[in-house]
Amino acid sequence: MKLVYNSKYPSIADLRTRAKKKIPKFAFEYLDGGCNEDVNLRRNTSDIREIQLMPRYLRDHQGSSTKTTLFGTEYSTPFGIAPVGLQGLMWPNAPEILAKAARKHNIPFILSTVTTSSIERASELTEGKAWFQLYHPAEDSLRDDIINRAAAAQCPVLVILCDVPTFGYRPRDIRNGLAMPPKMTVNNMLQIMGKPEWALKTLKHGQPNFETLKPYMPKGLDLKQLGKFMDQTFSGRLNEEKIKPIRDMWKGKLVLKGVAAEADAEEAIRLGLDGIIVSNHGGRQLDAGPSSIKTLKGIADKYGDKIEVMMDSGLRSGPDIACAIAYGAKFTFMGRAFMYGVAALGNQGGNHTIAILRTQLQQIMEQLCCERVEDLPKHLIEE
Repeated sequence: MKLVYNSKYPSIADLRTRAKKKIPKFAFEYLDGGCNEDVNLRRNTSDIREIQLMPRYLRDHQGSSTKTTLFGTEYSTPFGIAPVGLQGLMWPNAPEILAKAARKHNIPFILSTVTTSSIERASELTEGKAWFQLYHPAEDSLRDDIINRAAAAQCPVLVILCDVPTFGYRPRDIRNGLAMPPKMTVNNMLQIMGKPEWALKTLKHGQPNFETLKPYMPKGLDLKQLGKFMDQTFSGRLNEEKIKPIRDMWKGKLVLKGVAAEADAEEAIRLGLDGIIVSNHGGRQLDAGPSSIKTLKGIADKYGDKIEVMMDSGLRSGPDIACAIAYGAKFTFMGRAFMYGVAALGNQGGNHTIAILRTQLQQIMEQLCCERVEDLPKHLIEE
């Protein structure tokens, strides 16, 4: 497939700048911000960029391929689209745009429990290829019903989340009224009036809702009642007692997202999981914690032969992806990068973002004289 992208926006940084101009401030700050003082948000990317790779120019290089295999499926690239909550708030119809782009380019798309498209719709758009990320419900019956829906929709991979035992403290969202329960302030309304394209598309597609959760929500909830419903419905703290029934029930691949400690990776292996995503939720939960890349190598070195080790958080370019793979990740995921793309370019945002990231990664591999994604660790300059 020929990769086509808009040459006016050749980097994720360009897309971020454009997105900031096109969507209301409260929506952009929800997407862009971390927690507390954004220390770990910044550290995630800066630590990746401390990694260096060594080129080998005099090899008999036969060309580079970005293809890789994960869980028995060959993907076009070693990166996919991470789960993001409330995508339709940031750009109307965003999850559907990204699901279509993922299918077109043969990369994985992970749907969040709390985004604005349903499991069934994501599965339809990806022809049964969408992964599903589960926020753990407080009630077993709700957990079982959602998992059964994911299985019926033919989701090949179920991702369970361990890094949200409590809501992160996010000052921007609190100021903007986007903490739970959310509220629409006069200031927010003025921001919407200043972004007419966003407002018109929101009118066209309707107010964003938690589509997967609609069957379980009482009708006519106001915003305050919605916040209470969410607090009562989900229990973010995972342990062995909660994971075991899911492993017994789910026949597909099961992945634990949010791993930072080697002890948690070891526990995931003991409980029979198929993969882990080393992640700190994009720096949105624990400002005092380590960057994801810093914890990745120890986990990958110890457990990479026992479980599939993936990573997200802080990745913003093809070179970042190459460095993460060289550092031990089998596969990577990005959330903000794709949302910047959709907010900047609408229906073409997903295709464009995939195209520039794949082009950048291809160039890095050609420059290193690295033929296969799996060979990137051979180019790592050890600290």
